[in-house]
Amino acid sequence: MDMVVFLNGLPLVTLELKNAWTHQTARYHGQKQYRERDANQTLLRFGRVLVHMTADTDEVWMATKLAGASTSFLPFNKGHNEGAGNPPNPKGHKTAYLWEEVLQPESLAGIIQHFVLLEGKKTDPLAKKTLIFPRYHQLNVVRKLLSHTAQTGVGHKYLIQHSAGSGKSNSITWAAYQLIETHPAKLDLPGARALDAPLFDSVIVVTDRRLLDKQLRDNIKDFSEVKNIVAPALKSSDLKAALENGKKIIITTIQKFPFVIDGIEDLGDKRFAVIIDEAHSGQSGIASDKMNQAMGGDPDEDDAQDKIVAVMQARKMRDNASYFAFTATPKAITLEKFGEQQPDGRFRPFHLYSMKQAIEEGFILDVLANYTTYKGYYEIQKSIEDNPLFDTSKAQKKLRAYVERSQQTINTKAEIMVENFIDKVVNPKKLRGKGKGMIVTQNIEVAIRYYKAVQAELAKRGNPFKALIAFSGEKEVDGVKYTETEMNGVPEDKTRSEFDKDEFRLLIVANKYLTGFDQPKLCAMYVDKKLQSVLAVQALSRLNRSSPKLGKRTEDLFVLDFFNSTEDIKAAFDPFFTVTTLSEATDVNVLHVLKASLDDVGVYEWSEVEEFCKRFFDGEDSEKLSPLIDVAAERFNTGLELEDQEKIDFKIKAKQFVKIYGQMAAIMPFEVEAWEKLFWFLKFLVPKLNIKDPNQDALDDLLEAVDLSSYGLERTKLNQTIGLDTSEAELDPQNPTPRGYREGEVQEDPLEEIIRSFNQRWFQGWSATPEEQRIKFLNIVESVQAHPDFEKKFDENSDPYSRNLAFEKIMKEVMLKRRKEELELYKLHNQDEAFRSALYLSVREALTQSPR
Repeated sequence: MDMVVFLNGLPLVTLELKNAWTHQTARYHGQKQYRERDANQTLLRFGRVLVHMTADTDEVWMATKLAGASTSFLPFNKGHNEGAGNPPNPKGHKTAYLWEEVLQPESLAGIIQHFVLLEGKKTDPLAKKTLIFPRYHQLNVVRKLLSHTAQTGVGHKYLIQHSAGSGKSNSITWAAYQLIETHPAKLDLPGARALDAPLFDSVIVVTDRRLLDKQLRDNIKDFSEVKNIVAPALKSSDLKAALENGKKIIITTIQKFPFVIDGIEDLGDKRFAVIIDEAHSGQSGIASDKMNQAMGGDPDEDDAQDKIVAVMQARKMRDNASYFAFTATPKAITLEKFGEQQPDGRFRPFHLYSMKQAIEEGFILDVLANYTTYKGYYEIQKSIEDNPLFDTSKAQKKLRAYVERSQQTINTKAEIMVENFIDKVVNPKKLRGKGKGMIVTQNIEVAIRYYKAVQAELAKRGNPFKALIAFSGEKEVDGVKYTETEMNGVPEDKTRSEFDKDEFRLLIVANKYLTGFDQPKLCAMYVDKKLQSVLAVQALSRLNRSSPKLGKRTEDLFVLDFFNSTEDIKAAFDPFFTVTTLSEATDVNVLHVLKASLDDVGVYEWSEVEEFCKRFFDGEDSEKLSPLIDVAAERFNTGLELEDQEKIDFKIKAKQFVKIYGQMAAIMPFEVEAWEKLFWFLKFLVPKLNIKDPNQDALDDLLEAVDLSSYGLERTKLNQTIGLDTSEAELDPQNPTPRGYREGEVQEDPLEEIIRSFNQRWFQGWSATPEEQRIKFLNIVESVQAHPDFEKKFDENSDPYSRNLAFEKIMKEVMLKRRKEELELYKLHNQDEAFRSALYLSVREALTQSPR
């Protein structure tokens, strides 16, 4: 090696220096020399030094354990153009930061004290432990956060856009541990009490993943030399008790965060740093949700990322807290709440480690490199003689939903999925025989139907492996109640660990495990669910975890998508591939317009809103709050004798007011007391407003009037690589306009015409060449001859009538069975009566000439 870095006489870093001008690089020659060295040499033994580095003028690589040819090196680079590598340095080499910044004595001492960790059980021998050394972006983000906090004090907000694979758990751990020791740079800063007193009394780490709660707690304990400083907080009293008992780091889940926020308000003399892990996923609703349920309403079902805004202490961030939000996929509202506003009005993240950089550096794999899409083709038929009229657009949506959840459709897809998984993962022994797959479904009912279909397919094949299902709560399907525990045969909290076992290869999910679930053995995903924006990135990213131990590569990953097009997926991923920004702040003036419109209807008197808020904020029991809501609800439902369209208009605008104000209240530069009061009143009123779509009854009858006669699938894109845009992605704010019931002509068509249109949409012509048609035709003839009923019921049958019926039945079954191989012919067979008649006649003629 070329150099050893010492600190106070102790060797800390070994260095192999290379120079591209002499035709040697760190990426190849430096790593090669380390791999060829004798790892038993005293200086190279594991744990003898902190890290082994190799650098040239362009790149730096590091390893904490030398293991010969299997030594794994990680990049230690700044990143360039939101990707791998390093930016040009006008003052010297691109890698000068290594010796000018990282390897300086003060820096190295800080890394030893606050970052380096020997991970593993105390009883484990040294060889089984792992030495953690921070990657550059982890070191950089923590130091930037600490520096900015020390220079500006308490009360700021930070958005850290770090991709999956960034080592976010360790970054959060390092930040939490060091924020409790951060002192103000000067006395005249918000929250500063003395130069020798920490800025924060406590750091609160908020996560939406219950399992990660324990993981973070364990990580922080490992890094901390001071024992017993970490505590969980499940309610506001826990926060107070933790502080009184000297707990410096308090961990809670987002579900419990509203109660902890109450504690922050009560402890106004204390200073807090609030770290929010994954500001986009799985967050619970606001503090009122519990009261909402008690009064008979349901919690909002808004997008998960939107809800984090509402959590912030009755939607107002407190001056006695700083907020640090970590996310890989910031939405517009998250950027506006936590991002840094630029002089031109845009909002940007405080720190970035992009998806592009994570992929290029090999920390995650490109899940879009091998994407296959399928398009479904359906045919439905009337099961009634009447021909009623229906709203065409709504009917089309209902019909597709009916088809997608039918067991026949699910069985067809499950057959393709299982067959593909065995052919592409199990038989080739992907990931050294440990490869796993995930089936993503639309909802719990469909997931249960898929589980049954997959079990049936596995049974046909002699049960080569097992499948698990994941969903929360209890669900009734076809009159039977199901739970995850009963279906899997193991407790719900054991599903994750069971799936890690080799015998379980497929996991069927609806929403559960689409976020916060890291399983490196996952390499295949079958998608039968609409994926958009953040959810698409979250769900597909379950595959991207790298695993050198399993030899996992990008080529091992593939996605079969039965619902989304490649264009849809590209549109979802593009905004989060590099840096995500917001063009401008949201225009909240629409709230004036909405309030005026709602006031004019007369559903509530303003005195009722005032009285409700007074009682609500005084903490009165829901029994005393309900009458105020019930009076207004009764007025809306019957008293005012509103038309159905007027009711729909009011409820839409009320929900819009609640959503917009709930998101924006925390970040508006001004306060409007009337908006705040109306928000809380409407929050509880909306669930009790009864509306009726004039066409709803007819639409409900629609599904009783049709039957699914056939279902087929066609592959539309095979192993396609979806390329993403590398330019900066700029989101636009909501800037909403008041929305209400839109009157207009509703196009109504007879049921027969709707079904014809529906079938036409999903069926195409037969485009095979004449030679291909001939081969396919002969295959059909052979399949008819091989049918078990052919000889007895057709060939040897002397009764012309029953013979014709038997032939019709055999042909339909043959065509249904061959739908995958002969999809276009199958569609014509079902769609075109003249074509079908000609086909049947030709097959019968061929049978009379064919030797038997």
